[in-house]
Amino acid sequence: MGPISVNLRTVAEHAGVSVRTVSNVVNGYAHVSPTMRERVQRSIDDLGYRPNLAARTLRSGRTGVIGLVIPEVHSPYFSELASAIVRLAAERGWMVHIDQTEGDAARERRLVEGSTSQLVDGMIVSPWALTAADLSARAPGAVPMVMLGERESDGLIDHVAIDNVGAARQATEHLISTGRTRIAAVGLQPHLANGTAQQRFDGFSRAMDEAGLSAHAGVAVRALHRADGAAAVAQLFDDRSNPPDALFCFTDELALGVLRAVADRGLAVPRDLALVGFDDIEDGRYAVPSLTTVSPSKDALAASCLQCLDDRLTEPHRAVRNVVVAHTLEIRESSRSSPLP
Repeated sequence: MGPISVNLRTVAEHAGVSVRTVSNVVNGYAHVSPTMRERVQRSIDDLGYRPNLAARTLRSGRTGVIGLVIPEVHSPYFSELASAIVRLAAERGWMVHIDQTEGDAARERRLVEGSTSQLVDGMIVSPWALTAADLSARAPGAVPMVMLGERESDGLIDHVAIDNVGAARQATEHLISTGRTRIAAVGLQPHLANGTAQQRFDGFSRAMDEAGLSAHAGVAVRALHRADGAAAVAQLFDDRSNPPDALFCFTDELALGVLRAVADRGLAVPRDLALVGFDDIEDGRYAVPSLTTVSPSKDALAASCLQCLDDRLTEPHRAVRNVVVAHTLEIRESSRSSPLP
């Protein structure tokens, strides 16, 4: 049966539910049970039903579409996070429009203030350049927005993140507990103002200070990708008589670049160098050795962002919320318990 002949009543009869229940699922109302939502969605898929978005917008004032603005679509961390947001948004009956900024301030501003923001009901934004004040200073009547990531929200806008300082401190304490004493941090980004790198370096520095250890100078990188991790190894190991015995990398991508560059120099992880990353991307779990990493719950980050956005759509003048999502330290092969002689 083609989509032209399929309407709400057709779907309701197929699913054995009321037309109102189908309408609630199509419009993303949260009070429908997961079992009922799945039942109705299965009938929608089987029948090829496509809601009339223009009519729905006129009736409800909503499009059923939200925006997701992230720095890098190609980044494994952001792509995995975006996947979680799309999957969980679908359970609410929402579609997701995704765009990337590459950390460019002008592009971030265009996306949160321009035509894209007028086509969606709300936005989840992970800014690298704009501040919470920038995001909250949009024109009156702008769509609701949730800030995702390490920037401080200053109580101006709903914000979802993990405790980056605490996570970095925990990762560094783990390296110290394995007997490593010459530990360096890789991932400082003084050219960016998003706060991620600085928060992770603060946590690293606190753990080193508390252990009475002198931190190897943090290695600054242009980006947080594999090539930048490989380049950092050259700075830390080439022509140095006392290289580090452990690295804390601010992303798993950096750590994977380190793995390759260390192997190219005839060194081994963790024998010669213990290694910890951050993000728990899938690649790290299958690397050799598997990568110890800080694991933020991407599903929890996604769910918290969507709930904040839903609450803001329902109650626009509610108090600003700052949600801190839990993380874990996943200890794997790259940080053996003690250095070998």
